[in-house]
Parts: sequence; C-alpha cells; structure tokens
Amino acid sequence: MEDAAHMRAALALAGRGLGNTWPNPAVGCVIVAADGAVVGRGWTQPGGRPHAETEALRRAGHAARGATAYVTLEPCCHWGRTPPCTDAMIAAGVARVVVAMRDPDPRVDGEGFSRLRAAGIAVEEGLLAADAAALNAGFLKRLRQGLPLVTLKLATTLDGRIATASKQSRWITGPEARRAAHGLRARHDAILVGSGTVLDDDPDLTCRLPGGVPIPAPRVVADARLRIPPSARLVRTARQVPTLVATLAGHPDSALAPLREAGVEVLEMPAGPEGLAMRGILLALAARGITRVLAEGGSGIAASLLREGLVDRLAWFHAPMVIGGDGVPAAYALDPSGPLSELAEAPKFRRVAHRTIGADILTEFEREAG
Repeated sequence: MEDAAHMRAALALAGRGLGNTWPNPAVGCVIVAADGAVVGRGWTQPGGRPHAETEALRRAGHAARGATAYVTLEPCCHWGRTPPCTDAMIAAGVARVVVAMRDPDPRVDGEGFSRLRAAGIAVEEGLLAADAAALNAGFLKRLRQGLPLVTLKLATTLDGRIATASKQSRWITGPEARRAAHGLRARHDAILVGSGTVLDDDPDLTCRLPGGVPIPAPRVVADARLRIPPSARLVRTARQVPTLVATLAGHPDSALAPLREAGVEVLEMPAGPEGLAMRGILLALAARGITRVLAEGGSGIAASLLREGLVDRLAWFHAPMVIGGDGVPAAYALDPSGPLSELAEAPKFRRVAHRTIGADILTEFEREAG
C-alpha cells in the first residue's frame, strides 16, 4: 500500500512536466528514507533537464543513502545532455528502486535496471505501469510509431456546431470551459489549427493561464494554399512563440519570404492523394521531438485527422445551446469522395471522463483499439 501511494505521488509530479519536457518523457521521482519519511521529490524540468531523479536526489542530499526511490520510468543509463541517472542513484547510495515501467528507448530498455542491480541496488518494476504508460502516451507513441499523440479539442453546441452560418463562434462555451481549454494547451507540446481558423478568428493560440507556461507550445498551421496573411497574429508574434506553417511544396519564394522574414518556419510538404496530408505534418513534428499535439480546429482539420485515423483522444466541450443545421459542423465530410454510408466505417471512441465545467460539459474520449 505504501509503495503504491508513493508511486501515485511520483505520477502526480510527472504530470507537472507534460507539455514542457519534449522530446524527453515527463517523469516523477519520490525518495523515501528507511523510516518512511519523504526526503526528496522531483520531476523533469522544462526542456527535459534536469531529470526527475537528479532533482529528487539533489533535494534529498545525504538522506538518500539507504532510501527507496520511486520513479515513473526506468532511469536512463546513457550520456545525453545530462549524466546517467543510474550513476547518480548509485553514487547517492540509494538502496532500492521501484519503477512503474521500463523505458522502451533502445538506449535504455532494461539496461538501466541491469546497472542498478549490478551495483547491488534492489529493483522492482511494474508498479502502476498502466498509469505511467497513459501519462507518457505521447513519448511512447513517438518512440514506437514516429508520430505524436493527437488530442482533438472541440467546443460545440449540443447539436455539434462550432459556429453559426456567418462563422460567429465567440463565445459558444463559457469562461470556465475556456480556462480548461487553456489547461489543455499547457499540457501539450504543440497546437495545430487550419488556415481557416486563422482567417476567421485570428487567434494567438497561447496558454493564458495565470503564471503561464515555462516553454510556449509551438503553433502549427496547416495551410495548403498558403492563405495565412503576414498580418495574422501568429505571424506577427512568430519571433516570441515558435510558429510553423505547413504547406504544399511549389509556392514561389515571393509568397514564402514574408512569412520567413517574420520568423515563421515553413514546412513544404509533398502532396498526398487528397492534398496536404496530416500524417506528413505529424511525422515532421515528431522528427522535431514533439510528442503531444493539441488540434484545435476547425472542421477541415478535424475531418482530416479523423479520416486518416490520427486522433488518439477527444476533448469535447458541449455548450447548452442549439444552432441548427445551417451552423458550421464540428467536422466536415470524412470521405471527400462521398457520404459515409456504413456505421462500421465511422471512427469510434470510448468515453473515459465526463465533468461539468461552469455551464458547459467536458467529455473526454480515447480511440478504440483496432
């Protein structure tokens, strides 16, 4: 029971790093002395370093000798920008290490456990492994599939509309729901929208929670036709917040130059069967170290991601109002060649959470396996 409680505390600490540790995983560590006193806590710091174990050992100091370390992911055993955490634990005299899950990174993948055991440290693995895997689902997906975890956020009326026929959308949801949406931004590495959202709303796509976030999430615009104007907020603030525009290859330099001069990184992508492929954009983001992407719209982006089977999680805010059939739907047609005719072809999700936020409701889903 005590082991599980300490590991839950380590998982809670790890969650503090989500959105700010990429390309590294978000890890938590709790160090407990032989008498049961917690003597050190740590979590992966912004930019992925220092690591959680190093932070916890620093805070524990001499009290780490003979203690038990609870870590949410196998300690690293290789040199990167920081020394191996296994070496730090051995030098600190830790007697026992309890780990939630093995790190599938081929540079680690059990070798961290082997080094600790070779030094005489007792190692136990697998405690709350499913919780640890869920927390670092983005890191694991990037490592295993070369793609980031994608959360599609939708804010709609009860009948699934994101705007009126005139494209008025501010504000469908209330202030409490909008704050929760900013919390989602804080826990993701990048934010993805389509050019239509930029043209209609001119958003800045930053997290505006009190205190902000240590590292602003890069903003990514899918813009096949390069419609985003230099006057857009995203372009004007590109030197303060990283901004990428993904577009089809072949635009003249004269069209690309104003964006690049403003500090925007332009990703020129090859055309897929249906134009600008979302998978290609996500592959490019993963190659840069992005592990978690929040897709905020609009209807075209939602349809493209769903069509390509790239949505891992849904965060769906429902407001207590009805617009009607002439409003803008949450997602455009999933199959451009014709209407979806069979229910078996529809993307399917399972509900994992449901709560009231102010006057609105947030329901969270995960994609069904298979």
